[in-house]
Amino acid sequence: MANLKEIRNRISSVSSTMQITSAMKMVSAAKLKKAQDAITAMRPYAEKLTELIQNISATLEENVSNVYAEQRPINKVLLVVVTSNRGLCGAFNSNVLKKAKERAQFYADKNVEVLTIGKKAHDMLSKTEKVFANESQLFDALTFENVSVVAQVLMDAFADEKYDKIEIVYNQFKNAASQVVMTEQFLPLEPISGGNANAVADYIFEPSKEEIINNLIPSSLKTQLFKAVLDSNAAEHGARMTAMHKATDNAKDLQNQLKLTYNKARQAAITNEILEIVGGAEALNG
Repeated sequence: MANLKEIRNRISSVSSTMQITSAMKMVSAAKLKKAQDAITAMRPYAEKLTELIQNISATLEENVSNVYAEQRPINKVLLVVVTSNRGLCGAFNSNVLKKAKERAQFYADKNVEVLTIGKKAHDMLSKTEKVFANESQLFDALTFENVSVVAQVLMDAFADEKYDKIEIVYNQFKNAASQVVMTEQFLPLEPISGGNANAVADYIFEPSKEEIINNLIPSSLKTQLFKAVLDSNAAEHGARMTAMHKATDNAKDLQNQLKLTYNKARQAAITNEILEIVGGAEALNG
C-alpha cells in the first residue's frame, strides 16, 4: 500500500506541474500575438529606411563621410547580446549565449566587452566577459524611446572611439516554433556600393543629400536596435510557448503511465487480498 501511496503522490505532483505549464503556454500565446504584430509592423519600415539610406548614399560624393561610417583598425569590440529576463523557453537563451561566446572567441586577440539586454545574458556572460552595461530593464517597458537611449549610448561610444566595432547578437523571430540566431554589424556602417547609383532617379534634394543622410543614419541605427529587441521579444514568447506545449504533452504522457502503473499495482493488491481470503476460507473448511 505504501507503493500505491507514492504513485498517487507522483500523479498529483505531475498533474500540478501540467496545470502550470499549460497556463504558461496560454500566457505566452497571448503575449506572442502582440509581440508578433509589433515586429511584423516594424520590419517594412526598417527595411524601407535602410533602402532609402542606401539609395541616397550611392549617389553621394566619395569625399563625403559620416562619423558612424568611419572604418578604423579593430582593436576594441563591443557585443550587444539580447536574451530574455526569464527562463523556461527551451534553447532560446543558450543558443544566443553560445553564439556570443563564439564571437568573443573570434575576437580573442582584441579587447572585447559586452552590453547585455536580458538578465540571462548578464548572469552568464558577467562570469567570463567584461560587461560594459546591463540594460535588462528594457523589457519592463519595451518602447522605441527607451531603446533609443541605449542606441544613443552605443553611437556615442563609437563616435568617441571607445569601440571600433559593435555587433548585435539576438534571436530573429521566424515563427512560433523556430528562431534564427543572428549576428548583425551595428557600427561602423558597412560600406555601400555605388554600383546601383545609375539606377537611382535624379531627384532634387532639399535639404542636401549630406544633411538628409546625417539625420537618417541615427534614426536608422535606433530602428535597427529596436527591431532586434522586438525580434528577440517575439522569439522568446514563441520559444516559451513551444517549450511549455512540449512540457505539457510530456506531463500528460507521464501521468498516463503513472495511472496505468497505479491501476496495475492496485489490481495486484486486490488479487492478493482475494487470494488471502480464499486461502483462509479453504483452511477453515479443511
